[in-house]
Amino acid sequence: MAFKLFGRKTKKACVIGLDGVPYTLLKSMIERGVMPVTGEIISRGSLSSMTVTLPEISSVSWSTFMTGKNPGEHGIFGFTDLKDGSYDLRFPSFRDLKTETIWDLLGKTGGRSIVINQPSTYPAREIPGVLISGFVAIDIEKALYPKKYLASLARARYKIDIDTEKCRDNPDLLFKDLDALLECRRRVLDELWTKEPWNIMEIVVTGTDRLHHFVWDAWEDESHPHHQDFLGYYRKVDQFIGYVYSKFEREDTPENFFMLSDHGFCQTKKEVHINTVLEQHGFLDMETGDSADLTRITENARAFALDPARIYIHRRSRYPKGRVDERDVAGIKEELKGVFESLADDGAAERRPIIRQIFDADEVYSGPHAAMGPDLLLLPNNGYDLKGKVGGSTMVAERRLQGMHTWDNAFFFSLRNDLSDTSDELQIVDVPWKILRSVDVGA
Repeated sequence: MAFKLFGRKTKKACVIGLDGVPYTLLKSMIERGVMPVTGEIISRGSLSSMTVTLPEISSVSWSTFMTGKNPGEHGIFGFTDLKDGSYDLRFPSFRDLKTETIWDLLGKTGGRSIVINQPSTYPAREIPGVLISGFVAIDIEKALYPKKYLASLARARYKIDIDTEKCRDNPDLLFKDLDALLECRRRVLDELWTKEPWNIMEIVVTGTDRLHHFVWDAWEDESHPHHQDFLGYYRKVDQFIGYVYSKFEREDTPENFFMLSDHGFCQTKKEVHINTVLEQHGFLDMETGDSADLTRITENARAFALDPARIYIHRRSRYPKGRVDERDVAGIKEELKGVFESLADDGAAERRPIIRQIFDADEVYSGPHAAMGPDLLLLPNNGYDLKGKVGGSTMVAERRLQGMHTWDNAFFFSLRNDLSDTSDELQIVDVPWKILRSVDVGA
């Protein structure tokens, strides 16, 4: 695919990512007057709901956004995966992304990007421009390209993320740290805006995702002691959006302003341990022991799960202890579908189905790396947070986080009505191509 930059003037686009912000929540915040600046901007363009990549987690969705490809093409299927020829977990990184990013494609035309706090880009690698990795990033020096901006990050007191362990059960610290993250992002944005030439400026706010995981109840319950703090943080996000937009409005192409989220969110009611379901129905067999991972799997296992709800057939051709032949895979898939179609929360006041939809990977993945992915993907009904934990004693357990991701109810906003999509079919894989077209990069 050849790319070309047209036109005499250099066009610019500005993109704000709001991690985990649902379409319905954003609309409610605007309607209630919590986000008046954002509401005024959105009134000039088009706001759409959007579905994301499966599984509905940030590492997969943001990888799809940054490439315009599905996991079968870009090769990222989750926050964790198994090492080749082993049952030990590994953590895929930016090095594992198997296709070009939109910043690379823009670079082929001579264009440049500034990307701030982009999840799933650690360790940072060279792009035509500047890249600051977002979570999961460990070392600030490895989260930055080029390294000449390390002093700038130090001056800005830049942090990649909040301390999730400390903030999980301490809302006061959570709100304090979320405010600090917004402010250090703004300081870095200000410096890079004028120091570097750019065609795409992108900045991602991940504090919204942390807020939702830890204190979603404060949004649902107006009597909650932190309800006003929740709204207060969104007022600060509104101010941040307005600040970025006001800077971009002075550029030559101010209509090329976009916002999006990488998944939706809802309240968690229960956790559901998928490997426990597989064990109790005879698909997963484990040796006795204390290790809470798949290293105890036996040759009798026919299937296992990785977070959050990726089911893998224990194939002879793929795994060291695998004994499932290819001719038996289709039958096992059908058995598994039957189990999960009937899976219900018997502890609820009314018996509630847990699984909303079961996807065969062939339906959602295509490309040269699709065989690396799972065989089935489970999409839960809202409230049931699916987990790939090994060794759980119960299928349905109490929640650990107040909020959970959703596949639908993400959002996309464009000031360019010619690049908007108000249909029910918009997917996150479509979004990067709209952004590239706005700066005249196309096939």
